[in-house]
Amino acid sequence: MLSSKRLLAGLCSLMMLTVTGCSNYNSPVITQQSEQTEISLSWWGNDGRNQYTIEAVEEFERLHPDIKVNCSYSEWSGYEARARVQMISDTEADVMQINYGWISQYSPDGLGYYDINDLYEDFAIENFSEDVLRYGIVDGHQNAIPIAMNAETVYINKTIYDKYGLDVPKTWDDLFKAASVMSKDGIYPLSAAAKSMWLYLIAYTEQAQHKTFLKSDGSLNFNAADFQVMIEFYKRLVDEKVFPQVDFYERVQLDNELYAGSVAWISDAQNYFGTAIENGREIVAADYTTIDGKNPGEGWYAKPATMYAVSKNTEHPKEAGMLLDFLMNSSEMAVLQGIEKGIPLSSSAKRAIESEGLLTGIQYEASQVMENCENLSELNPVLEKSGLIDDFFATANDVMYEVTPVEDACNAFVEKIRNDYF
Repeated sequence: MLSSKRLLAGLCSLMMLTVTGCSNYNSPVITQQSEQTEISLSWWGNDGRNQYTIEAVEEFERLHPDIKVNCSYSEWSGYEARARVQMISDTEADVMQINYGWISQYSPDGLGYYDINDLYEDFAIENFSEDVLRYGIVDGHQNAIPIAMNAETVYINKTIYDKYGLDVPKTWDDLFKAASVMSKDGIYPLSAAAKSMWLYLIAYTEQAQHKTFLKSDGSLNFNAADFQVMIEFYKRLVDEKVFPQVDFYERVQLDNELYAGSVAWISDAQNYFGTAIENGREIVAADYTTIDGKNPGEGWYAKPATMYAVSKNTEHPKEAGMLLDFLMNSSEMAVLQGIEKGIPLSSSAKRAIESEGLLTGIQYEASQVMENCENLSELNPVLEKSGLIDDFFATANDVMYEVTPVEDACNAFVEKIRNDYF
């Protein structure tokens, strides 16, 4: 929302004024037509993210009074659909938060976004290592810059585990042991929403079958027998009450302490466990689950949490580069954002939050688990395709409810996804 302070200042201007806005592309703010260059920024997030980003934009405008930033933001639901329409119609924001998978989806030739290499005068790209920058490169074009890295993480409410005299689990056998104790009280040792469960099951199956889900060229490596292992293991997890079935997963049960933990992204740590931490519960980021407790991270994946890109259609690349630099490299934005999106990959941003003592808490602990693990693989965006995940759980349900024999279901599933996704 537009601050009353800025509105008052605008109303006092002696010049003829035009209305634009930071809360929405079309909502009114005050700008001077003859003085200001207008650019746009879009992102998704909750109220907290919206608030600190708006504060950052206001600070950027204060530092650069010749630039006006019009903002558009919403929850994730609907953001991608709207962004897709905007990119197709060439009406997207000059600077935009994008998902990692969008690069391959919307810029397979590297020409779908502005080449950030061309913004070198206004964007300090040297704050990012080559290992980080490669996530946003397509055919030599720097399409986007990662804000932070992300990985699925096992979060455990240690307070609950301590109550039952159980150690923090390292293996799947540890979880089955916990379920045999907790289930009598209606408590699940762990939980996961559909995408997290899908990736968790992939981790187990890769370890059990000694093969990766995808080949190095991105083609499907799992066959019907591998998916049978995956589905049967999921059924066992549900039947023995290690996990609730994804169809009935409710995040609120973490607060109600009917789930003693969850598999979730690093970036979701505070959203999932903030209430438990406020209530004095000890939440820990556990090692990545393995079959034998060795080589944690095998079968697990990491990816950029979110990224910023610049529109290929921007009419103001210099100003867009300046805004991008402020969002990713400035101490002002770094301190406002903290580690809400993960540990910043920008060296200057990380120094700023470190000097402010902000590298603490469960999200930071989860980031440290990720950074200290040498066995994580890079997540291929195809593994996050919602249709693929939905098709898997529909197939799993057919097996679990005895609609289709498991072998027939898995054969049909492989044929379908090869046709639809590979």
